[in-house]
Amino acid sequence: MRQIAPGRRHPIFALVYGALAPLSEVGGGARARRELLQGLRGSVVEVGCGSGLNFRHYPLEVAQVTALEPEPQLRRLASRAARRATVAVEVLDGVAERIPLPDGSQDAVVSALVLCSVEDLAGSLSEVRRVLRPGGEFRFLEHVRGHGAGGRLEDLVDPLWTRVAGGCHLNRQSDLEVERAGLRLEGVRELGTKALGIPIPGPRMLLGTALAPS
Repeated sequence: MRQIAPGRRHPIFALVYGALAPLSEVGGGARARRELLQGLRGSVVEVGCGSGLNFRHYPLEVAQVTALEPEPQLRRLASRAARRATVAVEVLDGVAERIPLPDGSQDAVVSALVLCSVEDLAGSLSEVRRVLRPGGEFRFLEHVRGHGAGGRLEDLVDPLWTRVAGGCHLNRQSDLEVERAGLRLEGVRELGTKALGIPIPGPRMLLGTALAPS
């Protein structure tokens, strides 16, 4: 929900998100983020890190987190959070479509409420696959298009929503795109939007893991 399209700024959205996002930690978001990150180790890149809410939940086995965030206000908040993290975090100006790391260099890639708003979803997931080592993990926490009437309603309101919500799309089917990118879904669990403590329009919230080809 946060990653801003390259070359664009959303200062009002960033201000609102930066103020409200910490409330999700109290409302259940901390639990979801810990589950998202548990068991990670080695080198990790986080795309669309926002204000850095994930940073304090990385396990100590993680040697280095390279965190990308294109929106300047959120990147400043993330830099502050990085200084308080218990693992090494480097915050960079960057987007998922162009991850500034070598092929096969990362043990894991993390995405939390980001795939809904990247400009090029297929290109972003191609980059995820490119930087992962063979057998590396893609961990994601994303809201996706609902089923039935809920999904049709999201299709209807999406053009307006994406204008006011920093490029977020309600009706993306990011889980299906993960598989199309050549990553193997290892496990996906549906949480429901209330799991993060802040209501996100869109009834399906997924927590999942996908593996790069060995």
